[in-house]
Amino acid sequence: PGAPLGDRSTMAFATSIVTGGRGRGVVTATGMGTEVGQIAGLLEGDEELDTPLKRKLASFGKLLTIVGVAAALAVVAIGLAYGRPFVPLLLLAVSLAISVIPESLPATATIVMALGVQRMARHEALVRRLPAVETLGGATVICTDKTGTLTENRMSVVRVALGPDLDRDTAQEPAAALAAHPALFGDLAFVAALCNDASFAEGEEAPGAAGNGGAEGERGPTEGGRPPAAADGTAAPDTVIGDPTEGALLVMARDIGVDPAALRASYPRLAERPFDSDRKRMATVHEREGQVVAAVKGALDGLLPHCAFVMDDDGPRPITDDDRAHALEVAARLSDEALRVLAFATRALPAVPGDEEDIERELVLVGLVGMMDPPRPDVRAAVDTCRTAGVRTVMITGDHAATARTIGEELDIYRPGDLVVTGEELEEMDDAALDDAVRRASVFARVSPYHKLRIVRALKHDGEVTAMTGDGVNDAPALKAADIGVAMGITGTDVAKDAADMVLLDDRFTTIVYAVREGRRVHRNIQKVVQFLVADNLAEIVVLLAAVALNWNAPLTAVMILWVNLATATLPALALGVEPASRHIMEHPPLRAGTLLEGRQARRVVFQGLFVAAFALLAFVVGREAGGDAVGRTMAFGVLAFSQVLRAVNQRSDTDPVWDREGGRNPQLVWAVAASTALMLVVLLVPPVREAFGGAAMDTWQWATVLGLAFLSLVQTEAAKAIGRWRARRGQGTAGLQG
Repeated sequence: PGAPLGDRSTMAFATSIVTGGRGRGVVTATGMGTEVGQIAGLLEGDEELDTPLKRKLASFGKLLTIVGVAAALAVVAIGLAYGRPFVPLLLLAVSLAISVIPESLPATATIVMALGVQRMARHEALVRRLPAVETLGGATVICTDKTGTLTENRMSVVRVALGPDLDRDTAQEPAAALAAHPALFGDLAFVAALCNDASFAEGEEAPGAAGNGGAEGERGPTEGGRPPAAADGTAAPDTVIGDPTEGALLVMARDIGVDPAALRASYPRLAERPFDSDRKRMATVHEREGQVVAAVKGALDGLLPHCAFVMDDDGPRPITDDDRAHALEVAARLSDEALRVLAFATRALPAVPGDEEDIERELVLVGLVGMMDPPRPDVRAAVDTCRTAGVRTVMITGDHAATARTIGEELDIYRPGDLVVTGEELEEMDDAALDDAVRRASVFARVSPYHKLRIVRALKHDGEVTAMTGDGVNDAPALKAADIGVAMGITGTDVAKDAADMVLLDDRFTTIVYAVREGRRVHRNIQKVVQFLVADNLAEIVVLLAAVALNWNAPLTAVMILWVNLATATLPALALGVEPASRHIMEHPPLRAGTLLEGRQARRVVFQGLFVAAFALLAFVVGREAGGDAVGRTMAFGVLAFSQVLRAVNQRSDTDPVWDREGGRNPQLVWAVAASTALMLVVLLVPPVREAFGGAAMDTWQWATVLGLAFLSLVQTEAAKAIGRWRARRGQGTAGLQG
């Protein structure tokens, strides 16, 4: 009971599929007490949490509500103190409350995220829950499975040790072993392809290999000769039907020019001894031109005691104690490299054996192979990209610690000084110890579903925004508990996909990295939209409050405020939402701000709002002196609207000048600015519309004043950017990294 789940070899779990044999067992748990039942309980017990975006929007909404109520009450109080009538004051307070709310923000944020979903889907990342798009942009830790995500989910022969190699306690890469001992490698391929139940899917055989296995004049290894080995080649992607380990052996044989199907046709199987866990071996019997031969493979510790000979360059020779010690040393070294080791042997038989006859004796040891599930070639670069972006990659796997550490080192996930924590060690940790371990651990091995859930909870408790990948039913609780659960689309179960926020249609780690980049783009664009909308709303609040405090008539009507907030703001805001990502977007740490705007962004919004408010109030005073309140309102309205349109252009970046945007072009913004300008011209130039808004006609000088003051808001923003760049160059800021 205390053993890690993966080591409980005597247990049969609910929902497991029995493929053969018979047995009798003792029922230890039923229903919710089974492992599958406990997983279901974890899914029920872990309520779905709000995403960071939901929390930020909720916090932002509360702040705006407080500001709006306070401003409205201030208007009423100040107006009553001046002796103004209550009803006009109430209408003005309502107008002020309207100006606080960025009406287009919810719709714009939703559309921005939906467009991000479309872009991710084109890159094999299917988002199931919309807020997950933005959550990815704030991810600080990616917890990932090993098999199929970091690795290729197929076994591959990476080391070969033949007779002479065993004498030197060495194992070589397959290409080197083939070059050094082509005949011996032919022996190995002969046994590996025949003592094998796997096969290639139809149409997947490599071209040019057919017929090599049964070529005329070829001698079997039991006759002192070997099948000829063709020139080395590069394997094409394969689809193997059967056990992945046996599939790797077929690929190895095919890569040296041996066609497994042709070889099996030349050496038909006459008898077999299936693999079982007691013998740790499998044997098959074949015939060639009247000669009966046995091909045997299995674990070295189960096969070596039955070997009486070893295959050398000159043929079989008696095996010595030193040979056995060398073979065990090589196997131990390969195991330390996290490789699965298989040994191969052969034997000449006098006749086809009977069912009970022992054919696994006096064997000729041919060699050893070491196999592994190789890492995907593009994963290491993706891990490096994550590290540069301040995102930590943590491997969580059911494999043994040595295997996980080796893969982690190869992918640069595990570095000297990192911890490798096993499920057994994790079981003994309390929550405080686990909180400390997750800060330093980069690999978790031999973990159970509950362990994964504890790891995710510990990371979140430490303030990390966690993305968790998984494919099995047992991964579902952790997927649901993570800030963003990522299920595998190819190998993933329906339960895992249902619990996840995003599904990887290609099961590749690099797709997660792209999704993080796209999530950051969405997050940054939402921030740009918020800055754009809130700065103008703040300007409206300041204008109305200042007018009340100075005992002026209202500089804006309610319909003017709504028009600025909806008509002239919505289209540019949507265009900012599709702004291309900065090329530096994965070169700065994730955003950890608890609100939609960081401190420096909030300060920039305040300064912009105050400047625009000052220009609008100045326009109102100039217009009122020239032609009364109606002209003043029209000029203030024009300054607010046109300054907002112009700020959409320089809102593309917090640092780059408006004329030098390194992230790319945004033609949608050009069209949005043109459309918003056209709408404003309709309101200001068409008399019936202008009168409905409570405006008045402006002369040329007044038009020039409005456009000049609006343009000054653009100048102010560009000046602030220039100061920021100057400070960044002097090492006094990091704005240049944000883009």
